[in-house]
Amino acid sequence: MTNALGAEDSSIRLQAALAVGSNPDPVFLETLVERCAVEPDFFVRDMLSWALTRLPPEVTLPRIRQELDSERPRARSQALHTLSKIGDRSTWAWITRDMLRDADDEVARTAWRVAVVLVPEDEEKGLAADLVLQLGRGGRDVQLSLSRALVDLGDVIEPSLERAAGSSDPAVAAHARATELLRLNPETGFDAALDEAKRVVALGPERAAAAAAVSADTETPETAEPAETTEPMVAAKAAEAWEGADC
Repeated sequence: MTNALGAEDSSIRLQAALAVGSNPDPVFLETLVERCAVEPDFFVRDMLSWALTRLPPEVTLPRIRQELDSERPRARSQALHTLSKIGDRSTWAWITRDMLRDADDEVARTAWRVAVVLVPEDEEKGLAADLVLQLGRGGRDVQLSLSRALVDLGDVIEPSLERAAGSSDPAVAAHARATELLRLNPETGFDAALDEAKRVVALGPERAAAAAAVSADTETPETAEPAETTEPMVAAKAAEAWEGADC
């Protein structure tokens, strides 16, 4: 079974992880943890984490705790992912600020997600304040992950987002405003929310509102397209927004 978990064929590794999880035995703990740190296939890694959740928590958690301090980013990321699967809230204290700010994007993204799952209610405001410090970080996927984490915290994020929206850093301000748009309307696509937020930041809130008002005023009955033409366009745009919704 150990050889199968390290086989060249990913389908063999997947079946091996499924077999170990279906017949949980602590003897495989070390092999599963070590394999998590080097497994290149996402689906196999997810199955390895599932197999670890099948073992008694008192056996698994201490070993996973060690992996959180690993020098290997994938080991840290997968250990955090496994914690989210186990869902033991007593492990909240293991999610440090250093993890939330990890230089490796994948580790940080996983830490954000796990923190939101494990955070006690009375610590949500503090977590929101820590996560807001990462606004503007990385590319689209990283920013989307952070926005999702913040939105999942609920209304508690509103004051922190409001402060961040006034940042002198345009990237931070736009990301904050986009996240607030998603909080108010989760069906909004992330890209659309970010584009709108960037427009507001570039023009300033007052000028952006004025521009929107002028645009609305110019849409007179004489210039508007007939209803039978515009309705399909509106429906198509709505479908595009739904298909592109990231949060």
